Order: sequence, then C-alpha cells, then structure tokens
Amino acid sequence: INETHLPRMTSNAKLDGRTKVGRPRITVICYHRHKIVSKPYFIALEHLLLRLWLAGMRVVVVWLLLQLQTGKVGLAQHLEARLDVVRRILLETSLLMSHNDLPWNIRKFLKNQLINFRFAEDLRELSPWSRSTWSHTDLPRLREGMVAATVLHFWSAYVPCSTQHLDAVQLALEQIDIIRRLVAKYPGHMTLVTNTQGIKQAHETGMLASLIGVEGGHAIGTSLGVLRMLYQLGARYLTLTHTCNVPWADCSIADEPGHLPHIGGLSKFGTMVVREMNRLGMIVDLSHVSVPTMLDTLRISRAPVIFSHSSAHALCNSSRNVPDHVLRLLAENGGLMMVAFYPHFISCSESATLQDVVAHINHIRDVAGVDHVGIGAGYDGINITPFGLEDVSRYPYLLAELLGSGRWTEADLQKLAGKNLIRVFEKVEEVRDRLLARGEQPIDERIPVEDVYGRTYCRSLKGQTK
Repeated sequence: INETHLPRMTSNAKLDGRTKVGRPRITVICYHRHKIVSKPYFIALEHLLLRLWLAGMRVVVVWLLLQLQTGKVGLAQHLEARLDVVRRILLETSLLMSHNDLPWNIRKFLKNQLINFRFAEDLRELSPWSRSTWSHTDLPRLREGMVAATVLHFWSAYVPCSTQHLDAVQLALEQIDIIRRLVAKYPGHMTLVTNTQGIKQAHETGMLASLIGVEGGHAIGTSLGVLRMLYQLGARYLTLTHTCNVPWADCSIADEPGHLPHIGGLSKFGTMVVREMNRLGMIVDLSHVSVPTMLDTLRISRAPVIFSHSSAHALCNSSRNVPDHVLRLLAENGGLMMVAFYPHFISCSESATLQDVVAHINHIRDVAGVDHVGIGAGYDGINITPFGLEDVSRYPYLLAELLGSGRWTEADLQKLAGKNLIRVFEKVEEVRDRLLARGEQPIDERIPVEDVYGRTYCRSLKGQTK
C-alpha cells in the first residue's frame, strides 16, 4: 500500500505513552497530483452552496408570489372586463327568468300579509327571511344583478299537490292575487305584463316586467273554464303537473324505478288542455312531467313549449331532467329548455357550482342548439344553491363565465339571456292569432267522470263532469 493514500494524524497535544492528553485534531490529507484537499474545506464549501441555494430559492419564491399576485390581478381585470360586456348586453336585451317562487314564500312566511313585506330592502337583514335558506330575491339584489332594470320575471303561482281535489283552485287564485298586489305595491319598480309588447315597453322604461306562471295542472281543478279564467287573470304559462299526477297527465315520478304510470302520458282530456292553451296563447310548461307526457305534448302542441326549470338528464339522471332525445324534439318544436339551478338537478348531489350549471347549458346547446336554451333558475323555491350562484345578484357572473369560455358570442348570450324566450312567446301569440282568425272556438268538453271518480274529496261530481 502506498502510504500517500493513508491518513495522517496530527495534534497540538502531547502524547505521554499510551495516555492521550488533549483532543487530537485529525486532518485527512489526500495527495492527488498537485492538489491537496482537506475535509474542513468540503464542509465550508457545502455550507456556502447551501446558503447560495437558499438565497436562490427565496428569489424564486418571491418571483412566483409576484407572478401569482399579478395573475390574480389579471384574472380579476379579465373578469371585470367580461362583466362590463355582460352589463352592456343586459342593457340591450332583457334578462328573462322563467321561474321564481317568491310569491309562495310570502304566503309561507307572512301568510300573504303583504303590508309586512319589505321588498325594497335587503331581506337578508330582515326576519324571518334572514333565517331562511329559501330566500334569494329582493329589489336590491335584483338591481345588483342588473336584473330589475332589464328583466322579465315569471312569478310562480305555485299550488302544492296536497291541495289537489280540495282547495287547489282557491290557492291558485290567492297566489295570483298576491303577485298582482306585489306589483301594484311597487309601481316605480315593477309592472304587470301579459304579452311581448309589454315586455318591450318594460325594457324601454327600465321596469321589472312581471308575468304570472301557474305551477301545477291541479290548479285548474280539471276544468277548462278555470283554465280560461286563470288566463284572464294574467297567467301566461301553466306547468301541466307538479310532483303529482293529475287525472289527465303523468308527472316525472312515473319515470322513477318502482313507480307505475297513471295514464302513460296525456289522456284525451289532457290533449284538450294543451290545445286550449294553444288557442288562448298560454305557454305550455313541461317541467315536472313524465317523459311520455313530454312526448305526447310535443306531438300535439301547435305552438312551441318550454321547460321552465329543468336540466339535462345526460349530466344528472334525475327524473326531473330532460333526456337528449326529447331535447332534439324540442328543437323541432321551436321550444325552449330553461336550466334549473337546484343542485339535485345539476350534480345529483347536495352541492353544485356555477361551472356545473355552465356544463348543463353547454350540453343543451350542443344537443338542441343555441336557440333552444335559457335560464330557469328556480330561486326562492330551492333551499340549496350552486356555489357562485347564491341569489339573483349572481346572474351576470354566469353570463361572464360563458363569455370567457370562448364558445359564446355576444349574440349567443343575448339569446340565452332573453331573446329565446321572447321568440317562443311571440310564436305562441302568433299561433293564438292564427287560430282566432280561423274561428277556432273554446273547448267545452268536460273530463269523464271515471277519470276523477274517487278523487273528489270536497266537491260534488254533479254538474262538473259528464
């Protein structure tokens, strides 16, 4: 072994025999060509490199934080720019919402005591609204959402299924009454509208255009005469069923596993209901109905129909949603699918996001076309809302998200926001006028007694059927 490869011990202490005095210092000296490198040198070099690395990492972290902050500012600026575009769109085009359940909340919380309802204030700060998860609408939030100056709102005259064959007609009348009185209470903000010309006038004057939709076919009490009177009072759409079958149509529950259809779609009298609505100029709403009822209605209706608050079955297989083959038939009908915001219809779970709603809108557009999709929401009738769409003030953010995707032009957003629903309403009026010019008369038929026998708990059958 060459000794130049061996370590050498040196010490400042003296060694006395085998007794070591003091602590020796051991230095490893390696002879390699002309270089002599010691262990302390390695340690010092490592410390230096470590300090340089840490200093470099600090610089990188600071740079990343600056970039992140700059990115956040950039994203915020980009969002604000898109919101500016949306605000301009909403100044040019009415934002039309097909379903809002505020009138039922007035009944539920205030017993229809409208004198105690302070719609011009932020209800989140007022009892009992502040304690409720069902409250999403008031004038301040409508203004914040660029809605009140540019919107058509269909206020729902909702009638619970528990009233069927009992006092459903009475409750429908009372809910129409509360809507009309609510509009009259705020004449500087709201106006009652019953036709497309009224929508345009409301938009020009910056008023909240208020229309009435009746939710639940049981509200007509199996009477075409009641249907006509609801129209005379201002109702401009009727949802054929709610979450219960009516004697002349099946609801969506019939499509669920373990449930048998009651009729299998529309009965003969149900066909008469749809035809009479066409004659009146009343929009047929297919939300809540079964798929066979959808198909029967699309087959016989002479005017476009709507789904006022449903979503895409392909993305969430709730029976309340609409399958793709029906969406394609809806496009042929010229009708409109208006997307609901309820998480159970969007994500089939307790939670959903604005992006989930966007996915439904895009899917319906892909299947039916941009002319056949709208916004239904369902505020004040749901107790859970998607993250990012907590109340009516958030509508612009939905449109801004679509605009930022690159798929939606300003013209597309105008259709989604309101032009599609106005087109459907105009076509319904056109069909009404054509049938009137043709001399089509009101339908006098009554529902067969066997269709309601055993279901008329608080009324006489005599004189009501044949």
